[in-house]
Amino acid sequence: MKNVLFYIATLFLSYSLHAQIHEFGVFAGGSNYIGDVGPTNYISPNKFAFGLLYKWNKSPRHSYRLSYYQGELISHDVDSNAPSRNLRGFSIKNSIKEFSAGVEFNFLDFDLHNTKDIFTPYIYTGITTFIYDELFIINKESKVDYKHYAFAIPMTVGIKTRLARKLILGAEVGARYTFTDNLDGSNPKNKNFENLKFGNLNSKDWYVFSGFTLTYTFGENPCFCAE
Repeated sequence: MKNVLFYIATLFLSYSLHAQIHEFGVFAGGSNYIGDVGPTNYISPNKFAFGLLYKWNKSPRHSYRLSYYQGELISHDVDSNAPSRNLRGFSIKNSIKEFSAGVEFNFLDFDLHNTKDIFTPYIYTGITTFIYDELFIINKESKVDYKHYAFAIPMTVGIKTRLARKLILGAEVGARYTFTDNLDGSNPKNKNFENLKFGNLNSKDWYVFSGFTLTYTFGENPCFCAE
């Protein structure tokens, strides 16, 4: 029985690897943070960010997607339009290294077997885990206490088109709703810094990656028709 199951699993894996279109590529763009320090602009990249991504296209309308992105988050109260923040004058710096997995959905058919020009808007969501610096603020500057990790929900919108026969170019903006309130040092977990807390301690922080993706397609063209 075990041999039969192994044989079936091997056939299924072989079919999956050869009957789908795969994409592997890079992301380049910028990052920004939204929280208790600095401006509250949602899309305002101010530091370079980059990454790698892989897609397994299961149909012309959806793909499974894995990615690794990293970048820095910086923000300054002096850049805020809020008078209270401007007078306070805090500055923060953090680093993000994230791993994400989920589903990308195309609003239009994006069949790579089609030889015509193709494009589509798309959305992506899933689950993200990321490594960041646990911060505290002293003398108006952020200091690193230790490295930590948290989870986030990515909410990405974008548009993509075929640049060449094997190349796909995309542009996307992806906001991450995190499950931490200390990307900015406003709510340190270390009890020794309890007196350094500030801001809205009931609101989680966000960060955003905005930029371009370039992926290379490989694998046999799939037949998305019904059996």
